[in-house]
Amino acid sequence: MAQRTNRREFMRDLGLGAATLPFLLNLPSLGFANTQKRKQRLVVLFSPNGIVPSTFWPDEEGSAFALKESLTPLEPFKDRTMVVHGLCNRIRGDGDGHMRGIGCLLTGTELFPGNIQGGSDTPAGWSSGISIDQEIKNYFQSSTESRTRFGSLEFGVMVPDRADTWTRMVYSGPNKPVAPIDDPYQMFSKLYGRMKDQESLKSILDDLGSDLDKVRSVVSAEDRHLLEEHETLVREMENELRASRDDGLNHAVPELEPGVKEENDEIPRISKMQIDLMVSSFASDAARVATLQYTNSVGGAKMRWLGVDEGHHELSHEPDSNTSAQDKLTRINKWYCEQLAYLSKRLAETPEPGGEGSLLDNTLIIWTNELGKGNSHTRDNVPFILVGNGFDFKMGRSLKLPKVPHNRFLMTLAHAVGHRIDQFGNPKFCGDGILKELS
Repeated sequence: MAQRTNRREFMRDLGLGAATLPFLLNLPSLGFANTQKRKQRLVVLFSPNGIVPSTFWPDEEGSAFALKESLTPLEPFKDRTMVVHGLCNRIRGDGDGHMRGIGCLLTGTELFPGNIQGGSDTPAGWSSGISIDQEIKNYFQSSTESRTRFGSLEFGVMVPDRADTWTRMVYSGPNKPVAPIDDPYQMFSKLYGRMKDQESLKSILDDLGSDLDKVRSVVSAEDRHLLEEHETLVREMENELRASRDDGLNHAVPELEPGVKEENDEIPRISKMQIDLMVSSFASDAARVATLQYTNSVGGAKMRWLGVDEGHHELSHEPDSNTSAQDKLTRINKWYCEQLAYLSKRLAETPEPGGEGSLLDNTLIIWTNELGKGNSHTRDNVPFILVGNGFDFKMGRSLKLPKVPHNRFLMTLAHAVGHRIDQFGNPKFCGDGILKELS
């Protein structure tokens, strides 16, 4: 068939409704799929309150390294993982350690003065710069070859509804925090236009059956296979949402004062649903940048499913000599690593539409934290764990850097997608340029 470059004309000619659009965007034979150049995707996954260095950082440097207990879930992806030790958040100024930890994590610049008083230091407001995920999103959206429907998607898991410096890490610009969507029903509605009232769970696939049949009749055999895979993803997601509603998970976005409410026991299920939705959004090329934020800086989730009854933040303040607390913190960070491993698995088993390999071949996932260690509030050696081959870094190794400002890492991410900026955030910490050690 002749290739079309105008979606509206294609949909009009076949008599398709607007609801079919998410199923069309990644079908190469239609001609308007973005296939001219390799797709690159960025995911930033955040968990709070630091880590336990002795059970987290590999002892070795280079490719012959062993994963410590907190990172063992990544064993199946070890050859596609880079453990980066030595990145430090040097941003000073207003705000306490947690506030600067999350507010400056992706922006690399100071917080504005404000009236939010932390546990210590001066009060502060929002960050004074854009976050790197949004910088890269804007770069992608500036080109027709990499432009997508949403540009970026911000996922959350039990993120507080209250908006303050501890709860936001994504910024579209100075003083412009972006709230993540932590309700999977709401995210599904954003992607597929259903369940806005969280009441009707009739399958959108039932409504779109005739339209999708029309599409099948005019696309290639390869695209028919891609379409079927996407339909399967959506059907599975609908079943998960239906089961969650039946089990009473249909929760409102909670306020955490100071820890999460009883809904926190559903964190594992919400996490899985959000990850599955993210994979679905990539399969349909709805976005090429995403963030997944678990709770918030100073997050107090009680991970009872791990046998941990204390709040996460409470535990993180215990001294290193408290071996019970250290063990529980290790279990918590291992669980977060399991979520990273699940996302990696889902991306690895999902074929790249219109290309070779899997979604993970074209995606870089970064797992990070606002602190290097909870009980000292240090922002030295902030964990940055990289998984996936999307940015063409040299993976499968443990990298130990000599306490490098993390601004240089953020700049390196931009360069890896072709965005040749010479500084990001506070220019004082960008003078030595990008981190060539990653390549």
